[in-house]
Amino acid sequence: MLKDKNIILGITGSIAAYKAAYIIRALVKKGAKVQVVITPAGKEFITPLTLSTLSRNPVISEFFSNRDGTWNSHVDLGLWSDAMLIAPATAATIGKMANGIADNMLITTYLSCKAPVFVAPAMDLDMFAHPTTQENLDRLRSFGNHIIEPSEGELASHLIGKGRMEEPDVIIQRLEDFFVGQQELSKKKVLITAGPTYEKIDPVRFIGNYSSGKMGFALAEVCAQKGAEVTLIAGPVSLSVHHPNIRRIDVESAEEMYQQAVKLFPETDAAILCAAVADYRPQEQAEEKIKREATGEIALHLVPNKDIAAALGKMKKKNQIVAGFALETQDAVAHAQEKLQRKNFDFIVLNTLTDEGAGFKHDTNKVTIIDKQGIIKDYPLKQKQTVALDIVNKLTELLV
Repeated sequence: MLKDKNIILGITGSIAAYKAAYIIRALVKKGAKVQVVITPAGKEFITPLTLSTLSRNPVISEFFSNRDGTWNSHVDLGLWSDAMLIAPATAATIGKMANGIADNMLITTYLSCKAPVFVAPAMDLDMFAHPTTQENLDRLRSFGNHIIEPSEGELASHLIGKGRMEEPDVIIQRLEDFFVGQQELSKKKVLITAGPTYEKIDPVRFIGNYSSGKMGFALAEVCAQKGAEVTLIAGPVSLSVHHPNIRRIDVESAEEMYQQAVKLFPETDAAILCAAVADYRPQEQAEEKIKREATGEIALHLVPNKDIAAALGKMKKKNQIVAGFALETQDAVAHAQEKLQRKNFDFIVLNTLTDEGAGFKHDTNKVTIIDKQGIIKDYPLKQKQTVALDIVNKLTELLV
């Protein structure tokens, strides 16, 4: 899967830079074309001559190679590449990537890169565990970058802990798995709902919930990365989509989401219903802002919203897959199984507010996937991007 792929390999100032030589050699043996971009600090750990010899290309480090007016175009590199791999990635480079500090050729290339980006951190255990580093990594994940977690082992400091850059063969396998995965949902159309809905009381007030939309947006990115044509119906959230295969439709209310979902579902292969849709809405919405001083106490009469999941479950054809979500607080598995049957899902993703780090607003989630054959699989607490991969893998099993 790496044959004829254009790979940018970014190398930073870490003792693990010697592993880059093994990465280049493996990529070239598999038929990839490799262009090395190295930071000035990286050249203190491995020589450009070694890297150029192995990659069969001149190594790029500076914006200007000579004093004759020629320069290295980070824009052209970004357009040329099929993937960018930064290995090793130091805490400094990760921080610059996360905050757009474009003070060297590697960072400007990263900011210009339209291809998937893989980051393999390498640093001492305390640096890796520091909240700043973890926050920067979370930010990179939110941008759609793939973090290749470091392993535990003896570090350059001779301490033992997590921070050792993953081994070259594992990194190469991650790249190969990604390119294989790009084809898994090719020619498939996937509909995803995400975020909350807001049900108006008056022009400035609403009934809503705490959903951030992060889980649904992560699902959209993973499906798109696997080759699917994704339609994302998003409630009011402050998130962005990154993959060009994602068509985003913004809605506010449950009724608006319902109308879009039932209109688009017949032309799709699968739907993942991740949105936290409000069950009720006020029967009446005031046309003007309700004034407390003039109105005093108010009573809201709530009426049920249309059930999007039930509607799609009834519409579903034999060749379509529908997956739903269940957020429970008690008797979680039993309630999820009942919902699975009642709404005619093919599988349901259960999470519970009793699990620390799961549920609304978090960057992590802990889920259980239950299918209609009765198979129950528990997953540990993970970043939502990784949880999304587990869910989409389940979808792929049923679709392909």
